[in-house]
Amino acid sequence: MSAQPTPMMQQYLALKREAEGSLLFYRMGDFFELFFDDAKQAAAILDIALTSRGEHGGEPVPMCGVPVHSAEGYLARLIKAGCRVAIAEQVETPDEAKARAKREGTPSSKALVKRDIVRFVTAGTLTEEALLEPRRANLLVALAEVRGTVGIASCDISTGEMVLEECPLDGIDAALARLPLSECVVPEGWIHGPDGAVARAASEFASDGGEAVLRRIHGVATLDGFGSFSRAMLAAAGGLIAYLDHVGRGTLPLLLPPRAREAGQAMAMDEATRGSLEILASQTGSREGSLIAAIDRCVTGAGARLLAEDLSAPLLDMAAIERRLALVQWFLTDPLSRAELRDAMRNLPDLGRALGRIVAGRGSPRDLGQIRDGLNDARRIAGFLGNLPDAPGYLTELLPQLGGHGALTDLLDRALVTSPPTERSNGGYIAEGYDAALDELRAISGNARRAIAAMEARYRSDTGIAALKIRHNGVLGYFIEVPAKHADALMAPDSGFAHRQTMAGAVRFNSVALHEEASRIAEAGGHALAAEEAHFEELVSEIRAAAPRIAATAAALARIDVSAGQAERAAEGGWCRPEIEASRALEITGGRHPVVEAALARSGERFVANNCLLKPDDRLWLIGGPNMGGKSTFLRQNALIVLLAQAGGFVPAESARIGLVDRLFSRVGASDNLARGRSTFMVEMVETAAILSQASERSFVILDEVGRGTSTYDGLALAWAVVEAVHSSIRCRCLFATHYHELARLADSCEALSLHHVRAREYKGDLVLLHELAAGPADRSYGLAVAKLAGVPDTVVARAKQVLDRLEKNRAESGGLAAGLGDLPLFAAMVAEPEPERDSLAERLRAIDLDALSPRDALDLLYELAADAKATES
Repeated sequence: MSAQPTPMMQQYLALKREAEGSLLFYRMGDFFELFFDDAKQAAAILDIALTSRGEHGGEPVPMCGVPVHSAEGYLARLIKAGCRVAIAEQVETPDEAKARAKREGTPSSKALVKRDIVRFVTAGTLTEEALLEPRRANLLVALAEVRGTVGIASCDISTGEMVLEECPLDGIDAALARLPLSECVVPEGWIHGPDGAVARAASEFASDGGEAVLRRIHGVATLDGFGSFSRAMLAAAGGLIAYLDHVGRGTLPLLLPPRAREAGQAMAMDEATRGSLEILASQTGSREGSLIAAIDRCVTGAGARLLAEDLSAPLLDMAAIERRLALVQWFLTDPLSRAELRDAMRNLPDLGRALGRIVAGRGSPRDLGQIRDGLNDARRIAGFLGNLPDAPGYLTELLPQLGGHGALTDLLDRALVTSPPTERSNGGYIAEGYDAALDELRAISGNARRAIAAMEARYRSDTGIAALKIRHNGVLGYFIEVPAKHADALMAPDSGFAHRQTMAGAVRFNSVALHEEASRIAEAGGHALAAEEAHFEELVSEIRAAAPRIAATAAALARIDVSAGQAERAAEGGWCRPEIEASRALEITGGRHPVVEAALARSGERFVANNCLLKPDDRLWLIGGPNMGGKSTFLRQNALIVLLAQAGGFVPAESARIGLVDRLFSRVGASDNLARGRSTFMVEMVETAAILSQASERSFVILDEVGRGTSTYDGLALAWAVVEAVHSSIRCRCLFATHYHELARLADSCEALSLHHVRAREYKGDLVLLHELAAGPADRSYGLAVAKLAGVPDTVVARAKQVLDRLEKNRAESGGLAAGLGDLPLFAAMVAEPEPERDSLAERLRAIDLDALSPRDALDLLYELAADAKATES
């Protein structure tokens, strides 16, 4: 029969059951230890040694551990790997454990320090600086269904912002695609949530419970002052707060009053459109290569997070758009003031996240200092901006939110040292002069240390042992240490020294005088730490009381940073202020793709700008031309310009007049979704179906190569029908790129459709892509030239040309696309590789004896060569 588990292992197993499948960080002294399968999993992820400790059930217990002082870095790696972690801390000291054992009649030698899970660390509930990306929001999302409508509650607990909204059941994917969610919580048994969602008891998602807890948290009798919330929204809020209460073990983080996001406030974009346009992440999933990476000029993390939110939810309210544009315009027209402001904001602490840590009970003295410094900087920025002329209305609304913290900042200025530490356990963060009693305790401790130094000198003199030292460690406290060869002199009964410990080369002693001084230091130091801890809690209480106002200041600073950053980007690229109106026009002159232009600029190349002039009687452009000619870039750049404009920013164009777009759709690029059992063509058709069923007259649609994933005739038929539906049924603004030249015939029957192409030419067998858009249909697709440009072997290209020539010759005669191919010679029977083209100009240049030419002869020769070159081109 196996031995009973040790008391420590019994405690561990009980806590592991509470951990509900999370990895358990079990505090043992200065380490968090993991055991059993947790240890195996963590060791593999963290690349740390897997050892063992004792036995359980007759088998060695796998174990690994991480130091407490550096645990955040290990936590970050575990969270990134998709793990959840339960933190089990020691909730009493060894002395308290012994005293408890004595009261319970248990031998003190068997006293086990109590431990409890104090917090669950999950992807959506992080507040620590080391675990968060400064420029990315970290959203926890909860979903709940009430009578066929889904409520969505999203909260970034690092700043406390909570948003409630709702959507139809079939709109969940599109709604979640807008949110940079890190974790999602759903009712148990609900089948509509995203993969990896955390399931919680359905009873936690009750709308009346959600309403009650929101009223209690914010101390109000009704939520009407915060907005109008549906039952589905309140149910989702209830589930989210219940989960936060669970992971915080009864301690809730900062939660600001909820804000309702009504349907129709933001431009709608589905998941496919967001992925196609690479708004916040490129196709590889990284920030590099995305729209936000190309335009983000914010100097604060909070500004970058707000910019991402703006781009994810472009506005539909023209007045709100104009308010943002006016503020960007104001910063753009005063570059010197903009530069001074941005320099001042560069060193701003992240007020919102420091506040979140403090309210969540995870704050440090450094966070208090960040609140102090951030509020003082905000006041100075308000003074600077308030003295500038012609401030727009939006700025005059923001400036009052930057002040009003005088009493709090005065308190923090007096209470804190200039640079408070990150740890509060060692004290040293309360400023001298703030508390006279604390200063006295520190003086006692300091005097005692000086007394110990004097005692060391006296003992050396009295004993004649020059190597005698008074040392300190965490186990023995203060002690006297001498080399072993001098120990006998201090061992005598009348020496006044008491033996404590013998080391390999030294012996340690104590004395009555040293014990008294050590006691004075410990007592004074302990009282000083207790006093500082009390002051810390008082300061935290003051900050908690001012939390809504501090959060408003943080939000105002972020908006100012976004606007100044947008102005900086506009100045860099010569971007223009778009005109937003209620019409259905989309007139963009000299438009450019912001990401592609930035990439070309880094390599010293110039982006070719193009116009896009859509209007009610010419609202559908059918665009042909070769691959790599720039069709997809042209499509995407116009969609991004619309998005940037309605997000309240300037756009990369000479001018832009944009009728408000209610929904933006992008069906560009080929991809499959094998996890859902969808081929490339199936994905294409699903996305096309979404456009045809959801787009309205006020939408803007970009479509590229619809129908290419199936047979030629099927694809052509589908593309033809889709163009007709967009033109005659939906009647929206649309750019449609295609290689099906047959679609050009639709210009005869669709009065609002016009033909365009990207220009290209072949010169001496090489394809020259001009990236310019021109009116009229494309003459051909240049597919073979693109293949040659891509490096396809010349023999394959030549064979393809034979097949193409036969197809084009026989199509009209026989009516069959493949007619006439049967009598083509086999690939191996093809003619020999074509001879390389001769370059007569290069041959003439090589033949010239430059040293024999006179200046006059050289000039005449140059004219001859230029004339020959022109004749060759023609």
